Amino acid sequence: MLGRDRILLLDAAPGDLLGVELERLLGHGLAVTLNLRRVTDRAGVRAAWGGRVGFADFDPFDEAALIAETLRDGGHQAVKSRAGVPLRAAFLAATAGGAAASGAAAACEVAGACGAAAVSRTAGAATGSLRVIGRAGAGTDHVDLAAATRLGVAVTHTPGSNADAVAEFALAQLLALTRDLAGHNAASHRGDWRSPAAPARALSELTLGILGPGRIGRALAGRARALGMTVQALGRGPAEGDGVRRADSLAELLATSDVVSVHLPLTARTRGLVGRRELALLRPGAILLNTARGGIVDELALADALRDPGHPLAAAAVDTFEHEHAAFDSPLFGLPNALLTPHVAGMTRSAMAEAAVRCADHVAALLDGRPGGVPVANG
Repeated sequence: MLGRDRILLLDAAPGDLLGVELERLLGHGLAVTLNLRRVTDRAGVRAAWGGRVGFADFDPFDEAALIAETLRDGGHQAVKSRAGVPLRAAFLAATAGGAAASGAAAACEVAGACGAAAVSRTAGAATGSLRVIGRAGAGTDHVDLAAATRLGVAVTHTPGSNADAVAEFALAQLLALTRDLAGHNAASHRGDWRSPAAPARALSELTLGILGPGRIGRALAGRARALGMTVQALGRGPAEGDGVRRADSLAELLATSDVVSVHLPLTARTRGLVGRRELALLRPGAILLNTARGGIVDELALADALRDPGHPLAAAAVDTFEHEHAAFDSPLFGLPNALLTPHVAGMTRSAMAEAAVRCADHVAALLDGRPGGVPVANG
């Protein structure tokens, strides 16, 4: 593997999609180090791939361990993530810090453990080996783009790879809440033959407001219109000719929609975009769906609204949270009118396979100096 660009897979594609991803990366001539931490059949994977890839086993959310593994054995030129492992300034400074950072990481291992900041300080301003970060999925809010740009690390992702999957999931959320499937399921399991207090409204009676009509928003709009919903959107995307009405403002979208679905990236401008004031503008009985990013909707304000029987918001479905994975926590826990799922909207087989393959292609092209056509978030 000497002389070949090395890539560290922080979290590989699951199940048999792992083989698809590894074959694509190896086909590009990359030397692969696979982190086994989230692999179910570790022994089987070692047996099947031991002669072709290297292995590591560490928690990628532990920044000190992440730095040490990225620098191990001369360092990796690329890292790939799927679950949005935070790649912050300290990580970037250390892994783009060359020999000095490698020495710092080795010292940390000998001593037991040390903070990423210490590794970063030791790394100084030297030039290191990390050149590319790849995300198998849409969005790069998990990466400090300013630090990556400053250190010459290109950040790529796969926008649109999960658009259909997320749109289908948002539609499932909508149907589950408008027909109270969770409530009827719970009552039936108790042996309680429960009829609704009032009949549900048909989808054709509802207006869907899409906040951020990009690839996912457009996919959802098409599906919702096929089911008879009136659809309106705020932001660039479908035109009037597509049967989607354009809202002039966030306030208008919220006040004139029965269901609001969020499909925006998390940025400094969108963080906290939907808070107490915005939620109060909703129509009585409204539903909010968030499959975008935690932090766009103020979770505490959302929880308070759902607890208040006089609030116009009746229910919410949330797939993305401010704090996820090992740090998963939310004020929405325990609320019966909050449908919560662990960031799984984009996890269909076809979406994950496409994301893995496209990410492999993007990373290989950037390492090879062929950026044409590759989406680079900090380019």
